[in-house]
Amino acid sequence: MNKNGAKTLRDYIAIKHGFAFSSDFYADSGNFVLLTPGNFQERGGFRWLNDKQKYFSGEIPEDYVLSTGQMLIAMTEQAPGLLGSTFFVPDDRVYLHNQRLGLITIKDPQRLDAEYLHYFFSSSPIREQISKESAGTKVKHTSPDKLLQISLEVPVYEEQRKVAAVLRTWDEAIELHDALARQLQKQHVALIYQLVFGSLRIGAFASNQKTNKYRWFNLPSDWQCERIDSLAQEVSERNSEGDAAEILSCSKYDGFVRSLDYFKKQVFSSDLTGYKRIHRGDFGFPSNHVEEGSIGLQNLTNIGLVSPIYIVFRFSANKIDNEYAHYVLKTGLYRHIFEISTSASVDRRGSLRWDEFATIPFPVPSLHEQREIVKVLHLSAKRLAALREARSLLERQKRGLMQKLLTGEWRVTV
Repeated sequence: MNKNGAKTLRDYIAIKHGFAFSSDFYADSGNFVLLTPGNFQERGGFRWLNDKQKYFSGEIPEDYVLSTGQMLIAMTEQAPGLLGSTFFVPDDRVYLHNQRLGLITIKDPQRLDAEYLHYFFSSSPIREQISKESAGTKVKHTSPDKLLQISLEVPVYEEQRKVAAVLRTWDEAIELHDALARQLQKQHVALIYQLVFGSLRIGAFASNQKTNKYRWFNLPSDWQCERIDSLAQEVSERNSEGDAAEILSCSKYDGFVRSLDYFKKQVFSSDLTGYKRIHRGDFGFPSNHVEEGSIGLQNLTNIGLVSPIYIVFRFSANKIDNEYAHYVLKTGLYRHIFEISTSASVDRRGSLRWDEFATIPFPVPSLHEQREIVKVLHLSAKRLAALREARSLLERQKRGLMQKLLTGEWRVTV
């Protein structure tokens, strides 16, 4: 490969520490946006934090007001994969150079292209090197001096620009897939709500337009609204013999997950005799987290074990389709109902027990219509999954391409 002769990043760039802005002046809105490691995407690029975005209302040192297009690098791993990520300052707001972020200045812009450098920092070998050489146990962090010691051998400037342009094409395709996925996700969530509460009916079921009003929702007049305890029963089967089985946890987004896979370590007790058995097809939730949406259908294993704080229950198969029930219970409306019910619970420790959960109303169309609803929602979910898989494929292609282009194994024509 054509090389410029420099051997480390120190020959090309300088890195400046950010300012320690006082938390006394943090604000939820304002004219000055306070950047943090959370503003970096794992693969590189800027992330807006929406309602979690922080602003600053105090006195601001002029040298730490950023300009559009400047490059920042994350020097603290606030979340896995962020250490060494870079982005260019957007032009839509006034941004502040906070501590734990490094401001990169290229010494000779005709010798090193900024976008090429961005992809260099995004490459897996460099991220692994930064992580390996970082300090800290719980939270990894690096320093300008460590970053500047990284070896860098680059092609001529024009080839750098062409390499960056090729990789940018993949980024644009990934961003397009992300935008489509967000739109499809919104449509999917809306479709769930319309179908499971009957504002949208399928085929012959659409002939009935009359509705009945209940506390939480309106339902078609040919549907029932019943308490959960008339449709399901609590199952409290203890693992009294201490049998070995997979330990499961319930997450707010994914439903039931294998505990060791999800947490990457053992967070459950070594004594499993007090744990509850949860069979395939049963539902469960941790009584102190259900208001966050942590409720799910167990479909991972024939018999799993959950913590004693879990409520386990089973719907009657001749009244409720499990997949339909899962869609209902994971809606935003039911998260709200769980939150209200937890607040009203006689258990003042912030838990929702079966006695209170059992009184919650539940929409009940015919079993046939439930299954037709599930078919439509499964098709919608498959469409979304296919788009996410295509996005994942593009990401893998980009990583492979970066490896070839940034090492010079593949060349572009200048």
